[in-house]
Amino acid sequence: MSEVPSLETDRLLFQAPRREDFEDFAAMRADPIVARYTSGKPESANATWGRLLHYRGLWGIMGFGFWMVREKQTGRFVGTIGFNEAHRGLTPSMDGIPEAGWVLASWCHGKGFATEGVKAACAWLDTQTPYRRSVCIIAPANKPSIRIAEKNGFSLFATTQYLNGETLMFERKVSG
Repeated sequence: MSEVPSLETDRLLFQAPRREDFEDFAAMRADPIVARYTSGKPESANATWGRLLHYRGLWGIMGFGFWMVREKQTGRFVGTIGFNEAHRGLTPSMDGIPEAGWVLASWCHGKGFATEGVKAACAWLDTQTPYRRSVCIIAPANKPSIRIAEKNGFSLFATTQYLNGETLMFERKVSG
């Protein structure tokens, strides 16, 4: 599947990663508030450019990936929501299982956009792909993301080490 589907919720528009998203995406990834639970430090424009290409490439190779998400009413960049295949080398392994992820610009933290967006992305995965299990990893101190995961049906199944620290592993299973 090389075509990236568009999604829409009450407040959000999900679109394929595009060159035009780069400046907003780079600004978000360089924000220390955003970096706190992702890379641990603000990301360079070069690293973000590689990430943008990776996000677009996932769709053609895996049939899933990340969307660039904007607020429907204003067009303002909200962040990225979707699925990854990262081969992180974790124990237990997550290889071969869509890894849900969400990173939102600091201006919209606490407004329910992540919960709304993850719900839409998971519904798409459930209805448009053969996958019946997805996972995500979250830093133990990232309480807002833990709540978002739990609201969307993810439950803790393991604790592992990643990037020199403890990381929580969550899974979501769909019956049928």
